[in-house]
Amino acid sequence: MRAVTKTPHSLTTALQAHIAEAIADAGGWIGFDQFMALALYTPGLGYYANDSTKFGAMPDSGSDFVTAPEMTPLFGQTLAVQLAEALEQTGTHELWEFGAGSGALALQLLDALGARVQRYTIVDLSGSLRARQQVLLSAHADKVRWVDVLPAQFEGVVVGNEVLDAMPVQLLARHGGHDSGVWHERGVALHAGVFTWADRPTDLRPPVAIEGPQDYLTEIHPQGEAFLRTLADRLVRGAVFLLDYGFGESEYYHPQRHMGTVMCHQGHRADGDPLADVGLKDITAHVNFTGVALAAQDAGWEVLGYTTQAHFLINCGLLSKMEQLPQAGRAMAAKLIMEHEMGELFKVIALAKGTPWAALGFARGDRSHRL
Repeated sequence: MRAVTKTPHSLTTALQAHIAEAIADAGGWIGFDQFMALALYTPGLGYYANDSTKFGAMPDSGSDFVTAPEMTPLFGQTLAVQLAEALEQTGTHELWEFGAGSGALALQLLDALGARVQRYTIVDLSGSLRARQQVLLSAHADKVRWVDVLPAQFEGVVVGNEVLDAMPVQLLARHGGHDSGVWHERGVALHAGVFTWADRPTDLRPPVAIEGPQDYLTEIHPQGEAFLRTLADRLVRGAVFLLDYGFGESEYYHPQRHMGTVMCHQGHRADGDPLADVGLKDITAHVNFTGVALAAQDAGWEVLGYTTQAHFLINCGLLSKMEQLPQAGRAMAAKLIMEHEMGELFKVIALAKGTPWAALGFARGDRSHRL
């Protein structure tokens, strides 16, 4: 569905009115997870459902952020090495990509894997992004299809790059220290036509106790964990590779991380105010990879590995591919693995339905024991 508004001002005005109505219908308050879902996915109006440019290497393109596939084609080419192994090990012939964004990763994987992939299915809720993907992937039109929902049963290898971080999260705020502090769910209300934060007491808690005397804001991820359970329920045979920024549980809920991880991206700048410019910027939260692994294991998955993006890509042969590039290309590809860029903050977790194997991407540097 194409956006029903044409200017940023009219778009955000229409979306604000839609969210304000939802708040009124709910009695004056909605949880942040509902606000985030409306801000990102309201048909025609939400950030991922409107026609604004999102992905691009530079701000002058009108984009808001860049993901690894837009930075260098070596990202997809290197990931393809691991996916080829997964297709062989699972005896499947189809790739499934969630949240394909610009379509750059799909193109890189299709070009690299060739006949190893008989069908490439994209699961994406955004009609405007789907239209752009169709143009970019026209050379592979015979293999690519788009679906809105998962079938009751399917098989293949699933990939999701920066998908989990865009799934709505619930915010929990503790007022006071761990001994006497009271936990609240932080939601959104409307005051004089402006979205405002509003806390309500809750029985919800983070998965671990958080020490310290300070107020504390953090997130829990029921929708992301439900997504894993749905995958496990419907994937009959195959594997899943998820790449995103985040931490294991002990680091995620560290006492010093007292302001949470929710952040926004607009014009290649980050900010911490998701209540402003609604519909015109991305809203994300870091991933709790321990929660991902536990939800997957509870649903019957095997964890193949968990490591940093740097270790994963190096294990899959990125360095030898970089040697074949001119200096400018090597410098861009290096951002994928440099510690202060994407190499350390971004992680990769792999899950298998069926017999596990020693996956290439985790041959060195596997951190599964730290989950």
